[in-house]
Amino acid sequence: MKGDKSFTKTVIKSGSREFREWNPYRSKPAAAIVNGLKTFPLRKGMKILYLGISFGTTSSFFSDIIGKEGVIYGVEISERCMRDLNQVIGKRKNIVPILADARKPQDYAWIEPVDLVFQDVATNDQSEIIVRNAKQFLKKDGHAMIAIKARSIDVTKNPAIIYKQELEKLKASFRIMERVRLDPYEKDHLFAVMKLLAKR
Repeated sequence: MKGDKSFTKTVIKSGSREFREWNPYRSKPAAAIVNGLKTFPLRKGMKILYLGISFGTTSSFFSDIIGKEGVIYGVEISERCMRDLNQVIGKRKNIVPILADARKPQDYAWIEPVDLVFQDVATNDQSEIIVRNAKQFLKKDGHAMIAIKARSIDVTKNPAIIYKQELEKLKASFRIMERVRLDPYEKDHLFAVMKLLAKR
């Protein structure tokens, strides 16, 4: 969005276009890209279900990528986060805020099928949440992305063990296309890009 300096310190101009610096310390997808992620399935015009949209930092960059032809359905359980998110939405017309629990997709069952489900909820049932939502809303050829937060799942275990057990859960429903750890930008996080397995 031209003239927008939200969530960035640097705006780069190239001809008539402007680009915001995407800080990997403030956004997990940005951290994944900096750490070598090659599969990043965001395109202009996409429809996205964003679980745990929070204050709107990452979604503002998603919003720029998908453009006015796309839409982000942002689910957030915190009323405080939703208040801050509304300030972001004031500048962007392609983000639809939904105050709801991502564990209960039936509460926002009106959402249309989406091209991408992104799960960024800090909880110990992250894998179950993305499976439930992807099966209900994700298009047949769509993608899913998750930021696995080891310390939100079990603070006593080695993060590598947590990643392995969560990926095993996810493999029952998804094909894992790529995964990358987010250290040092996001400590004890693993980012994964996936596709739903075909129904048998």
